Amino acid sequence: MEGPEESVTKHEQLLQHIEGLKIGTKISVRKLAKTLSVSEGTAYRAVKEAENLGIVITKERIGTVRVEKKPRNISDQLTFGDVVDIVEGHVLGGGEGLDKTLNKYVIGAMKIDAMARYIDAGSLLIIGNRDNAHSLALEQGAGVLITGGFGTSREVKALADKLSLPIISSRHDTFTVASMINRALFDRLIKKKIMLVEDIVSRKPRVNMLKATSNISDFDQLSVETGHQHFPVVDEWNRVIGIVSRKNVEELSGDQSIEKCMTRHPITVGLQTSLASAAQIMVWEGIDFLPVVDRNRKLVSSVTRREVLQAMRDVRNQPQLGETFEHLMWNGFAEERDEEGKLFFRGMITPQMSTDLGTISHGVLTSLMTQAGLRAAKDTSGGDFVVDNITTYFVRPVQIENPVVITPVLLEMSRRACKLEIMLTYQDSLISKAVMTLQSIDHA
Repeated sequence: MEGPEESVTKHEQLLQHIEGLKIGTKISVRKLAKTLSVSEGTAYRAVKEAENLGIVITKERIGTVRVEKKPRNISDQLTFGDVVDIVEGHVLGGGEGLDKTLNKYVIGAMKIDAMARYIDAGSLLIIGNRDNAHSLALEQGAGVLITGGFGTSREVKALADKLSLPIISSRHDTFTVASMINRALFDRLIKKKIMLVEDIVSRKPRVNMLKATSNISDFDQLSVETGHQHFPVVDEWNRVIGIVSRKNVEELSGDQSIEKCMTRHPITVGLQTSLASAAQIMVWEGIDFLPVVDRNRKLVSSVTRREVLQAMRDVRNQPQLGETFEHLMWNGFAEERDEEGKLFFRGMITPQMSTDLGTISHGVLTSLMTQAGLRAAKDTSGGDFVVDNITTYFVRPVQIENPVVITPVLLEMSRRACKLEIMLTYQDSLISKAVMTLQSIDHA
């Protein structure tokens, strides 16, 4: 029976073997297990891990294929394969073209000669059971999405296979599939703006670390070479077992073991952790350094508070690429100042913010006051904050389409924290009040 270290090693060997395969190679779990003399279960887990890493994909009617990993945030376009998943469709033909991207989609609610002007290579024609339109789209280099659950002729399927252009069938109607694709594009724009730890570590040339067998002299030497003061400590299997910093090794002699002075059981993050989450972890735990690990707790890289904050500021300087519910709620509020220069916000309660009874949702109220507090704190200090605590009091209901004013009042400000009182009023009558404590993410 394999021990835990051996099974991990086999898993890594499988991943390295898969990564070394030529792009486009078909992968079989059975063949993989036989090649590397492992169980099919171990091979299957490695294939699923490779799928999560983005180096293989499973295509309908084709199987699992080695693909080139796409850099994150490079393209906001959908592939035809994405469309199949989005519209809950199935592929009638041209399955080999599922990884092609589509530039636009065209709804075929017109005559053939008029339709031809709008169809070009890389587009997707959304249409019902009109075989002649299906052929036209394929001949012009476009994919086809047939709505209403209809199929197409054998000749059209053969043409799709020949041109490697997908022809997809979905049970939904044309309006529904267009809405589903629009929603997916919108979501992708939002995701594109959300930065992950992966976006930082992908730029780093190498990871600096120390072994459990290293000593204080090794720390000093690595610190001089890199200019860093924190390093992850790993065991012989490259698993993170601790962190050592300049503070840990002060007043210790050079031949003493790192293992005896390191901080054990360190907090770690993964590649898919968002930068906002990493920043909050650092604030709440009072730390400046996080090792980045994979699912087996093996060291991948590391991030510092400075790197996280800089990346978050960089992404804020980019144009808005999509809006979350929070942005949509806040868009109706304008920033104003009173005669003393104090900040307040004025806006309208829209129908989307209401409950079934026609009054504003308590969740929306809390979100609006939170946004006002965060903006007021940033306006005062220039730094970035996260919410540590909020206590909300709902005094009376407010109806939809009523203009309201949100007034943040600074109660206390320090280098590390900020306390505010937030008041939401309608015609000078108090609607809701909150007391909020914020933690700065700019300071340890």
